[in-house]
Amino acid sequence: MPKLRVVRACMLTGIASALVGLLAGSALAQDTNTLAFGQTQARDPGVRGGPPGAGGPLPGLTADEGAFFANGLEDFAEAEGVGDGLGPRFNLDGCGGCHVQPATGGTSPAVNPQVAVATAFGARNVVPSFVRANGPIREARFQKKPDGTPDGGVHSLFVIKGRVDTTGDASGCTAAQEDFEKQVRDKNIIFRIPTPVFGAGLIEMIKDSTLAANLAANATQKGQLGISGRLNTNGNDGTVSRFGWKAQNQSLLLFSGEAYNVEMGITNELFQSERDENPTCQFATVPNDTQLFSTTAGFPALITAIENFANFQRFLDQPTPVTSFSGASAASISRGKQKFSDIGCALCHTPNLKTSDQATIAALRNRVANLYSDVALHNMGPGLADDIAQGGARGDEFRTAPLWGLGQRIFFLHDGRTSDLVTAIREHRSSANATYKASEANKVIDNFDRLDNSSRQDLLNFLRSL
Repeated sequence: MPKLRVVRACMLTGIASALVGLLAGSALAQDTNTLAFGQTQARDPGVRGGPPGAGGPLPGLTADEGAFFANGLEDFAEAEGVGDGLGPRFNLDGCGGCHVQPATGGTSPAVNPQVAVATAFGARNVVPSFVRANGPIREARFQKKPDGTPDGGVHSLFVIKGRVDTTGDASGCTAAQEDFEKQVRDKNIIFRIPTPVFGAGLIEMIKDSTLAANLAANATQKGQLGISGRLNTNGNDGTVSRFGWKAQNQSLLLFSGEAYNVEMGITNELFQSERDENPTCQFATVPNDTQLFSTTAGFPALITAIENFANFQRFLDQPTPVTSFSGASAASISRGKQKFSDIGCALCHTPNLKTSDQATIAALRNRVANLYSDVALHNMGPGLADDIAQGGARGDEFRTAPLWGLGQRIFFLHDGRTSDLVTAIREHRSSANATYKASEANKVIDNFDRLDNSSRQDLLNFLRSL
């Protein structure tokens, strides 16, 4: 089926790189942390410049595996059209548009493509107030339904009504865009931004037993700091789920299939029912992305899009940290890494875990994944709570976000509420209220605030080196 082959991801990367360079240049930290009038406040060095250090394939792939990676990358970077099954409701028209900073597989770029896609090809959507050209890509969830019962599902921002692209004509579609401003006024809306998928295959190949043992390690130190945590698990077989902001998805294939359906409205072998069955807005057979049952069609015709997406993520290498960057010396970064451990950050943001020695793909076997995450759920208190339950995760629980690649991220936290690393760290702290317990991170953030400015700057420099 035809695709809209686009260079949007490349264009965005170029624009984002220019803006990121300005951001980094304007926010460089003083490695000495002193000025003529005394000591400066530690600050986020800003988005690290230089090469992405991410986006390439794992080392050690076979030629065939490399071909699957390349084919997956191509599909991941494509934009979908009406004739491909886009919509009727959608948030963006391609994986690569969301996952592009600092390279394909990353997260929100500096220029939000949702603003342009709202009216692309004649569509007549209104851009919601919480979607800004210089803000993060966002999806919206409502906490409550009109009758007051829990909602929690994704409410797609846009509809294809009026859109006429090279794959189809949706001028007759009658789908109406939801009233998001009412939900904003009623304070019944929360947001999520794209999670980077670098190194996702390594995360997928960490044994459940490894995750459980790591969570149980350092119990005394964790107890003293009020850290507990638990693994989100599949309700049927009890195995650990690990992808998504709440570790709600079990595998990369499931993660891909759900995103294809939820973010683009494209049904597939895992999610076969249209989320909006408006007959005036259906322009492709259901499921839209399906297996081709043909004995004459070879690779890649027999590979579905969600399999391509999963293969790309599975074979995508982890980001490469740097030992120094402009404004941050190797010595500062080394000291910051030690402070990160000393104050307790590493008790949840586990620096590295090893993949299974039984992984089918040799390139994923016995690999050290430098993810800086325990992949576990932790209650983060009322300050970050979104009142959304997913899988076994409650409204105040989130998966420990992997920090690899953080040096070139622009937006932080599950909703992209800040671009400042210091703010993001302090947002981990909140006291209990009538609904939720205090954040598990409170004592660690207190430790962060007790650091002298020089040590705090070292820690920030270390995080931006990742």
